Amino acid sequence: MWWPGTRALGPSTVTLRIYIVAGEPSGDALGARLLRALREGGTVEAAGIGGELMASEGVASLFPQTETAVMGVFEVLPRARKLLQHMEETVADILRFEPDAVITIDSGGFNKGLARRLIAAHCRAARIHYVAPMVWVWAPGRARGMARLFDHLMTLWSFEPPLFERQGLASTFVGHSLVEAAPGDGAAFRARHGVAPESMLLAVLPGSRVGEVRRLLPVFRETLEHLSRGTPGLHLAVPTVGTVADRVREAVADWPWPTIVTLGEAEKQDAFAASRAALGASGTVALELALAGVPQVTAYRLNPATALIGQIMIRKRRFCPVNILLDRPVVPELIQGACRPGLLVRALEPLLCDGKAREAQLAAFRELANKLGGGSMRPSLRAADTVRRIIRETNLSSKLG
Repeated sequence: MWWPGTRALGPSTVTLRIYIVAGEPSGDALGARLLRALREGGTVEAAGIGGELMASEGVASLFPQTETAVMGVFEVLPRARKLLQHMEETVADILRFEPDAVITIDSGGFNKGLARRLIAAHCRAARIHYVAPMVWVWAPGRARGMARLFDHLMTLWSFEPPLFERQGLASTFVGHSLVEAAPGDGAAFRARHGVAPESMLLAVLPGSRVGEVRRLLPVFRETLEHLSRGTPGLHLAVPTVGTVADRVREAVADWPWPTIVTLGEAEKQDAFAASRAALGASGTVALELALAGVPQVTAYRLNPATALIGQIMIRKRRFCPVNILLDRPVVPELIQGACRPGLLVRALEPLLCDGKAREAQLAAFRELANKLGGGSMRPSLRAADTVRRIIRETNLSSKLG
């Protein structure tokens, strides 16, 4: 998708001080794009917590992003003391930096705790949360708690603002900046890595958290063993992120198929463009694959105890973001007990050849791109304009108060 000539509203001569907390790789990407968009409208000084993409925008992370990339009740418990320590460190760093706005991205547990501590410390920075928490899936009433913690919410999906505004949290739909990713060059990727044009290349994406990689890669390997019996010459592309790169490389080192492990946004997009289909963890990567036009099967396994709580609490039965956004089962979801090699193979095989299953996904992905873009302005610029507006409003309110 392309937005010719769009830019943030009116360049500013005022230097903004922005503190961004992105606890996971998907948030790192959103934070980096937001910083670039903010700088199109003026000078920005930034600090915070992020990964390699925010580092490329000049943000030296207060501590490694791997320290906060944890999901699930029983996954968090062993690290609770360390997470609380990091919250206190982050509050102290924010108070030293004296930002105009603190922008927290996703990572709800950590960032809600951070917001409570900032309020208690009488921090005057605007508190803006980016990416609506999925309380609308399992506990709509909890949106009221968000309203007490944040001044504003920026959402990725158009149906979310009314859900939170009803609970008193001012919200703006900005769209998902994933749609701004430059398209990859599949032919160049194959040439660079020695993959013949006629070879079947499958993208394998086991997640960005240590627990995800540990639980999914053994299942994925067994799936590929079954799949390769009917797919001679199978090649694999495994785009990964810094939080788990070493673990992924170690895990796939003895795989019997030619396997290309990659790091970096450009290499990931090239890998997507070169791939016939994908097997990936449920999450943001499902949206990335969809926007790149890669048919996919999504899979996930949680800690069994965490999964039991989820089954009790979750009201909806869709987990893949593509299916949630389109409100229909476009991408096969194989979760928990259904995340088994035989079922994964059965879901993947129709996507490797031309046919109704493959075409149905590709048609749905085109629809998805329109929903995520949200208008004539780039989502990251819309987010940047929202941040500037909230800072102005917060400053005015502070003066009037």
